[in-house]
Amino acid sequence: MMIKDKDIAYDDTDIVRAAECLKAMSNPLRLKILCVLGSNSISVQHIVEQVGTSQSNISQHLIILKNKKILGSKKDANKVYYFIEDIRMLKLIKMMRDVFCSNH
Repeated sequence: MMIKDKDIAYDDTDIVRAAECLKAMSNPLRLKILCVLGSNSISVQHIVEQVGTSQSNISQHLIILKNKKILGSKKDANKVYYFIEDIRMLKLIKMMRDVFCSNH
């Protein structure tokens, strides 16, 4: 089913994808991980240091974000680096920062 507005057209598949991404991002810790990552590729250890919780906790949240295809990962020697795979998430994070963060 296609819903049309003069400036916006949404397909049901797009709506489901958006809802899934927003649900995954709605957890404060996952949102903080995304903000820490930004447009960078960062090791799990560095994410742990920046976010301030245990590695096992971070790993659980990274798996959720990866399963929703928000994050990608790459392995280099014995380190795993995560990055925001869906560039649209960067736009969304920037918009949320502009709207919700008073110092921007």
